[in-house]
Amino acid sequence: MAGIFQNKTILEIIQRYRVVWAVGHASSVLNWDFETYMPSEGTLARAIADSELSLLQQRFTLSLKGLVDQAEKENQSLNDEEKGIVRVLRRHLDYYEKVPPELIHELSKSRTEANQVWRVARKKDDYESFRPHLEKLVELKRKEAEKIGYERHPYNALLDRNEEGLRTDDMDSIFGKLIPNLKQILLKVRRAGIYPKHHDLESVKYDQTQMESVNKEILKFFGMPEGTRFRMDVSTHPFTTDFAINDVRITTRYEGRDFRASMYSTMHESGHAIYALQVLRDLEYTPIAGGASGGIHESQSRFIENVVGRSREFCKVATPMLKSKLKFLKRYDSEDLYHYFNLVRPSLIRVDADELTYNFHIAVRYQIEKQLMGGEASVKELPSIWSEKFKDNLGVVPRTDSQGVLQDIHWSWGNFGGFPSYTIGNVVDGMIWNSIRKEMDLSRTIRNKDTGKIKEYLGRKIHKWGQTYSPKELLRREFGESYNPDYLVRYLEQKYLGSSSQD
Repeated sequence: MAGIFQNKTILEIIQRYRVVWAVGHASSVLNWDFETYMPSEGTLARAIADSELSLLQQRFTLSLKGLVDQAEKENQSLNDEEKGIVRVLRRHLDYYEKVPPELIHELSKSRTEANQVWRVARKKDDYESFRPHLEKLVELKRKEAEKIGYERHPYNALLDRNEEGLRTDDMDSIFGKLIPNLKQILLKVRRAGIYPKHHDLESVKYDQTQMESVNKEILKFFGMPEGTRFRMDVSTHPFTTDFAINDVRITTRYEGRDFRASMYSTMHESGHAIYALQVLRDLEYTPIAGGASGGIHESQSRFIENVVGRSREFCKVATPMLKSKLKFLKRYDSEDLYHYFNLVRPSLIRVDADELTYNFHIAVRYQIEKQLMGGEASVKELPSIWSEKFKDNLGVVPRTDSQGVLQDIHWSWGNFGGFPSYTIGNVVDGMIWNSIRKEMDLSRTIRNKDTGKIKEYLGRKIHKWGQTYSPKELLRREFGESYNPDYLVRYLEQKYLGSSSQD
């Protein structure tokens, strides 16, 4: 650490920050347990514990204010990592100084309670049982936005909390370019009929033990350090938790059929884990040890899942392994599997959406969240609003609320402003695709199973920095520009239409 951090004020901040880190570490362990092994009757106790820990984190962070004020006065003598610590802590301090403890406590408690109700409501297709909890969370998030402060639209306060520097102007511009282009590509792909809408493997059942064996091979392919710094478990909704740089965990899911869902959940979460594992160890226990943002994190998971994992090259090298583990694949070749992994169809479920239609799902959620926070829509109206927007954007309408407004876990967490990070991730994904091909033959690299070369590139350009730079600053530094959806469009054109304006 001393090699990077030299300023005496910064060193004192890091030393005193340990207790903030420790509380966050404990909260992460509790949240991981909540999603994996905790019995449902433990919800109330966990809600109380989470809310008390959130207050402790606020109190300990506020105790650093004097040191952060002093460090800001010494800004000219700080290096980039030291400036990053000051920037990140100033954001935390601004939040905790503006948002009162009672609101933080109420949000934490309401999130835990709402999440447990949502789990049952989704299974029973019972939106009305979840609605009061969602109404409460929307009300609390509106209050939070008012306390934080914003320009032009209250949603901007929540966007910035999730993705530093992100504004509705950014998202309106991205979707304004992205959605019309995606509609044109989708139309051409459907007319060409090369990429199917359905595949018979979707209905084939698999043995979980055999699928676990496949996922272990996927972890080996990407060089995951299983058993030392990393482990994989099972949950309903796959996720990644980085307790520390040397303790990163993911979960996957097993639904018993359509094996690609489990396999690509494993790949997706491995992308998140690779990011967390490749942050510079000198940043451990400091405020900048995590990923730059949710969007930057998502770009890493979707690069591994889609650009690498859904490529023809991956399908060719993975087919022998898959056929040896899953005997029902005996009559399928790599091209069959490629098309099974890359079905193209407007669908109702976000997590199952293909690359071409995924961002329509995010656009719908963005529009709804913006309306909710702006007071232009009510929670009671959400099912009908959802159906209308899906019909307009994708031409499909959910038959049940479990297929619609209840499908995502995010709102039960009180996470408003987080969905746009998924499209930010896809946009950055395209920027990485455009850049990495200037350094290596990506197709050959995948064909040679040289994922270490890909990980080295991602580590050098993005991972090692942690939160040293804000998302936009990181992109400008490494790629020369901020969010540019043009490269994502080119990638999708090349993959699905065999053309690209760049090539």
